Amino acid sequence: MLRLTWVQPEDLIGHELRQAAQDGRDASAVAGRWRAAGGCEAPARAGASPEPASRYLRLLAEDLLDELAALPVPSADAEPTDLADIKARCPHWPAPAGRAGVDPARLEAAWLGRAVGCLLGKPVEKLPLDAIRRLARATGNWPLAAYFTARGVPDDLAAAHPWNRRSAATSLAENIDGMPEDDDLDYPLLNLLLIRRHGRGFSTADVARVWLDELPAGRAFTAERVAYRNLLTGLEPPHTARHRNPFREWIGALIRADLHGWTNPGDPAAAAEQAHRDAVLTHTANGVYAAMFAAAVIATAAAGTHDVHACLAAGLTVVPPGSRLATAVREAVELAASHGDFDTVVDRLHARHGTTYHWVHAVPNTALIAAALTHADGDFAGSVCRAVSGGWDTDSNGATAGSVAALLAGDPAALPHHFTAPLKNRLASSVADFDGTGFDALAHLTHREATRP
Repeated sequence: MLRLTWVQPEDLIGHELRQAAQDGRDASAVAGRWRAAGGCEAPARAGASPEPASRYLRLLAEDLLDELAALPVPSADAEPTDLADIKARCPHWPAPAGRAGVDPARLEAAWLGRAVGCLLGKPVEKLPLDAIRRLARATGNWPLAAYFTARGVPDDLAAAHPWNRRSAATSLAENIDGMPEDDDLDYPLLNLLLIRRHGRGFSTADVARVWLDELPAGRAFTAERVAYRNLLTGLEPPHTARHRNPFREWIGALIRADLHGWTNPGDPAAAAEQAHRDAVLTHTANGVYAAMFAAAVIATAAAGTHDVHACLAAGLTVVPPGSRLATAVREAVELAASHGDFDTVVDRLHARHGTTYHWVHAVPNTALIAAALTHADGDFAGSVCRAVSGGWDTDSNGATAGSVAALLAGDPAALPHHFTAPLKNRLASSVADFDGTGFDALAHLTHREATRP
């Protein structure tokens, strides 16, 4: 039996109840009705229940999702989604700036850096923090400094904490043969297509059209899959982000942000606005801020600076300072700056956010990325290894940290050979005609868009 995940109402209700608690909605009556009907209040793992719900329970879940959406949101004033409202709450929103020049070599480093960080995190995605540490220590790879390997891992440890089943065959050190397909690279490719077809002034509707034309539905997950479903049922943006979409503040929009920064070097405001138009197809509030933050950080790094702290500060200027995401990032940066041991930083981040948020939520993951970049002072290997070693959404965090740190490094040759050589300048993808494309070719295509009037 084929059962689609991430879209069934009975799978979504637990996640929406958790989201309600995070943004201050009183969902106790809805939760009580769901429990009384036999529904599971805990969010379904991986978005799916083992068996389909009864017709009655599914219809009830649909009604309750709509009731939850209608509840007042106390955090709405401090965490708006509309761009004008976001700007109004950002007292230090950056002034418009002309785009700076950017070397194609810097963009090639960025593409490579994103791929390296993603690949490093792929085999341990979804694993708990302790498992990541134990697996790396078992092979003498802690503090993390190289790709994970299964060679030398004791059988009992491997059985207790198996590698990510979808990724181990292509992302463990002994198996790497080019960059395997991953949504963390597919979305930059989609956005490259988007900007080539519609320019930097694209609309959110343009994003939707490119997705429907080029993104296989099975390659979309969480908020993206729900929004895709909503598009197919006739909803239009920004309603696609809100309708029965409990993942709207997760990390998906952040992993789409790189192209917006790469094509606006030196102009964090333009990068953030571009990221906003992309993000609101699928996300709201903190999910949108994470994308805007990343785009502004990347745009600042793309202009040629070597100061990661200035880049992170620029990112915070486009996020409402009273939001949960801005608060988490500020706290993470301060924590990383004041502790020499990164494991201590990670433990405190997990204590602060681990029980409140899902491991794919934008708030803890953006905070971890900022902490990793701060603690490593923007060094490439230090940044990607810290981001991955911190757990949660390991491949996405490694990818974003890798993109930023590689831009700071400025050249592919400045990235460690043991990380870049296994990629063989080859990227697998099901997006358009990009399968097998080299990172050097992607850099030239990106440079063309970054310099186009």
